[in-house]
Amino acid sequence: MTPDGFRRLALSLPESVEVGHMGHPDFRVGGKIFATLGYPDADWAMVKLTPDQQEAFVAADPVAFTPVKGGWGKGGATNVRLRKAKVAAVRTALLTAWRNVAPAGLARQVQVD
Repeated sequence: MTPDGFRRLALSLPESVEVGHMGHPDFRVGGKIFATLGYPDADWAMVKLTPDQQEAFVAADPVAFTPVKGGWGKGGATNVRLRKAKVAAVRTALLTAWRNVAPAGLARQVQVD
């Protein structure tokens, strides 16, 4: 996975937009952040998962997925080590994060693979 690949996947989700936040690109739906790129540095991204979802992604691939340090990580914020992550796993993580914050009516329209 590359930063550009992550960006393309994030923006392929319905009504997703890219906005800057704290010096990093972030991806939003309905005004809410579901992912960021370049945090903590250019080799990483972040997806906004629930703690249970985070646990599942980390268990499935601990090299690619790791909790963000501190309180955000305890809440489910999950770093993605881009070079180690498989496209399919990132696609699923982004869709999961998108569904977590998307307006309910919009989220119901999108099927999970």
